Amino acid sequence: MIDSELESIWVSKQSAELSSLLSSEQVTAEIEHLQQQLNCDGVVVILSQISEHITSDFVAQANALKVYESNSQQAEMLGLALVSFPILCEQLLLNQNSGLFPSIVSTETEQKGFSELLTNELSGLCSGLTKPIVLHINHCVVIGNSRLCLISYQHKTDDLNTAERANTDTFHKGNESTLKVCSHAELTRVSELLNNKEIQYLELFQQLPVACALIDKDDNVSKQNQVAIHNLPLRLNESLFSIINSDDHLLLEDCLHIVREGALHQSWCEIPLVISGTKHWYKMSFCRALDIEQHLLMMVEDISERYRLADELSFQSNYDPLTGLPNRVQFEAMLEEVIDTQDRLPACVAFLDLDQFQVINDVSGHKAGDELLCQVSKRLSLLLRTGDIVARLGGDEFGILMFHADKESAEQVAKRICQQLSQHEFTWGEITHNVSISMGLSELNSRTEDIYSVMSQADAACRIAKEDGRNRWHFYSKNDPQMHQLYNQMLASVDIISALALNQFELFYQLIEPLSSDESGIHMEILLRMVQEDGRYVSPGVFLPAAERYNLASRIDRWVIDNLLKWGARHIEIWEQLSMVSVNLSALSLSDSKFMSWLEMRLMVEPDLVSKLCFEITETAAVSQLEQATALIDLLKPLGCKLALDDFGSGFSSFAYLKCLDVDYVKIDGQFVVNVCDDRSDKAIVSAICQLGKDMDFEVIGEFVESEAIGQLLRELGVDYGQGYAIGKPARLIELASGVRTPWLIN
Repeated sequence: MIDSELESIWVSKQSAELSSLLSSEQVTAEIEHLQQQLNCDGVVVILSQISEHITSDFVAQANALKVYESNSQQAEMLGLALVSFPILCEQLLLNQNSGLFPSIVSTETEQKGFSELLTNELSGLCSGLTKPIVLHINHCVVIGNSRLCLISYQHKTDDLNTAERANTDTFHKGNESTLKVCSHAELTRVSELLNNKEIQYLELFQQLPVACALIDKDDNVSKQNQVAIHNLPLRLNESLFSIINSDDHLLLEDCLHIVREGALHQSWCEIPLVISGTKHWYKMSFCRALDIEQHLLMMVEDISERYRLADELSFQSNYDPLTGLPNRVQFEAMLEEVIDTQDRLPACVAFLDLDQFQVINDVSGHKAGDELLCQVSKRLSLLLRTGDIVARLGGDEFGILMFHADKESAEQVAKRICQQLSQHEFTWGEITHNVSISMGLSELNSRTEDIYSVMSQADAACRIAKEDGRNRWHFYSKNDPQMHQLYNQMLASVDIISALALNQFELFYQLIEPLSSDESGIHMEILLRMVQEDGRYVSPGVFLPAAERYNLASRIDRWVIDNLLKWGARHIEIWEQLSMVSVNLSALSLSDSKFMSWLEMRLMVEPDLVSKLCFEITETAAVSQLEQATALIDLLKPLGCKLALDDFGSGFSSFAYLKCLDVDYVKIDGQFVVNVCDDRSDKAIVSAICQLGKDMDFEVIGEFVESEAIGQLLRELGVDYGQGYAIGKPARLIELASGVRTPWLIN
């Protein structure tokens, strides 16, 4: 890029005389003309065109020194002489004075305006000439990077004064001529520089490894390099806009305008082009070209790969890689759009969950599970209405968005999906699995505030469908009693998590009274209450179902056991007086390997306390998880703990499982005890269980002892222990002052 000062000289010189490109011959011709104008016998010009100031090492810059002389023998000799003395040329090019110099001089002759060095050197040059001359040296003129010194001479006459007067008349003309010749020389230098720069620029333009083109003021392609010719559909002298889609014209116009108006030195835009039927993305960058025709240089970079990767990343972030369906992020974005676009309402949202999917993973492996998910996703896509969308939300969960759907039409879709998928058999290897889904639906209307409320409603409805037996659908209704209960449990789960974090539980106890033996210590069951902020207690009948549903039961069991053992360690005297302390374990804790490992370690560090512990599990949990119940017995027995079977008789169909469980106590379900005095069947069942206890060597506990009469009858039937409000209501454990028992029934 050329110096800005030189570029301004080029632009400002508009006359024909100064805009022509002058060669060395033209400069010589100009000097001949100058000789005639000055009415002298000869002219010599010293010219230097260097970018830096002249230094003392002028010899090293001799290639920048030029000496021109008029067509005369004397001038030629003088010019040759000057070239041979670069130091003298340096002095002349630095000279800012004008004056006369006679060829025949003596050391006494006074010279005007020159140093002694200059005088001596010029004397030496002139003494060798064939004819004596009088020199007139004009001061050096500097224009741009050009320095010029003009030397004119007259032949020496006898009348030195006449020669001096003649040369004095030419001083003014000489100064003007020097300025003119220097201007022409600088113009020639700038012209050649510009020409060379343009040639270099065009060579570089062709050699650039990226596609480039020059765009003229009318947005036409004036030049293009080889890369552009082979890769872009550009044609010379045709508009750049002809290859671009009309939708992108405004973007390109703005990009060109920004550079042309000087708002930015460079601007760029990304535009798609279709080449040979394939869509390519190009980044087009524009800047001013280095010419005087106000072209723009366009550089084009193929960025199709970046867009392909961006599309791939977008797909991965918005679509499920296994099934190709939209993922949760994309599904929620579509729901958001429906809510924001009111005229697309009403719509319905469905939440689907595969029934017993974990069984397929466990039996046939995760690869089989993945294949089933792919098959189900294809079936769902075929079973939807045109325009409806199915998405995989995660795991075995799917979501469906039904546009312009009311409750009736959504239920028709749900019915069709449930029927069709229940007939879908999935075979993997030699195993055939039945497939079914549970489905919850919710309506999305103008009153819907956000996507999370409608998804929560559909999720809750799906949970109810599962609880009602699976392979069915349920439509959300805020007045649905089941939904009310589920909603309360959801709130309770939040409260449980908070209570665990803030230690907002408290231990209670209830007496278990021996009916036929005379024990000295208290036999009691540990109960749990949640403490609200206002100090009121929440019954476990409210929060324990929520804990079971939301997998919080094992965390609660851990809190109870840990805090009970801490209480026992602090009140070791009371603990030693106790006869037995019963603690409930949930079914979820039995199947939680981490909890069972923790329980073993926790009991082992309390050897003085564990012998008084008895763990209660429900009959339902024991039967459904017989292997885990057996493992619990194997863990507890070596430590000296006891095991009780709670709610016995509530759901059993056979006593066979009792042969596998070495239990110490069986608690008769309260439904057989509360009416035992009036119901013969209840009395018979209680009697049978007592006989079974004697034969299988376990003790029997009767729950729901609500009166002394019930207690007396239970003792007569052979029941070993009683528990109920008549014996004692639950009380705070921190208020227990003694472990010594006070008898309830007086013989």
